[in-house]
Amino acid sequence: MSETAPIRPGSWRPKRGGAAVGDHVFKWLTLVMALAVFALIGAIGWQLAVGSREAMSRFGWHFLVSTDWDPRRQEFGALPFIYGTLVSSAIALLIAVPISIAAALFLTELAPPWLRQPVITLIELLAAVPSVILGFWGLSVMAPWLGQHVYPHLQAALGFLPIFRGAISPYCTLSAGLILAIMVIPIVTSVSREILRSVPGLQREAAYALGATRWEVTRIAVLSYAKRGLFGAVILGLGRALGETMAVTMVIGNSAQIVASLFGSGQTLSSEIANEFGEALPGTVFLSTLFELGLVLLGVTLVVNALAQLVLKTFAGPTAKQRP
Repeated sequence: MSETAPIRPGSWRPKRGGAAVGDHVFKWLTLVMALAVFALIGAIGWQLAVGSREAMSRFGWHFLVSTDWDPRRQEFGALPFIYGTLVSSAIALLIAVPISIAAALFLTELAPPWLRQPVITLIELLAAVPSVILGFWGLSVMAPWLGQHVYPHLQAALGFLPIFRGAISPYCTLSAGLILAIMVIPIVTSVSREILRSVPGLQREAAYALGATRWEVTRIAVLSYAKRGLFGAVILGLGRALGETMAVTMVIGNSAQIVASLFGSGQTLSSEIANEFGEALPGTVFLSTLFELGLVLLGVTLVVNALAQLVLKTFAGPTAKQRP
């Protein structure tokens, strides 16, 4: 009785030619779709570079480190806007990430069934609110209330820190960070919840079998397994915070300055473009400068995401690196 030779992985191919053609078409179609993302980013960057060519030739690299912004004297610098973008986004993440991950853990590990779905629905509704509506609410309700009832007490308690000194303005960098946190929370929460749901049940069962408490199961079996995905959710929220325009424009105070205090007015790259683009005449250095601000914003987003991926690969550990 003859033995049948084992089939090696990948050695089997459909006998019909039509199926093989379909495989090739599917492979190249998905490859084209993946490359289209890079092509789109390249096209955006190229258009911004063409529009900012005059400003780049006139100001050079000094544009990135200059604090001057005077359209009447044709003096421009992007540093105040880069500073405002990074600081407001950092505030948003410091507030949103703990809340988002805690909410996702509650919804996946602790929430009773009768409460889970209503909370999920509310989070999804918050994510669907247009940014201009949140900005209008922040302009008319949140910022004045914070400036009157919260910021004075915060300064009284933490005024020894430079970031909480100086005159208090309700429309400031801290208000911009808070409104960004409200916008980032539903995104990070929704993505984190799906990531935590994907953790295999065997992870939890093995931890319980070893006598772990619920908190130990959550910390060791769930969070440790899902840390790469949770980090990706945070980066997704950071991308939303870096590029947000209307809500930030309405509460940040719109002042091109660098101040240590979070109670001072500021400006971001996207809010400056939104404020000034309508006043910039075609063919002028001013318009070219706004294009260069857009190019800087694209570069900042790409650099921050690249650094985040580098940090993830460095500190994730060998087990997480091998996991697909």
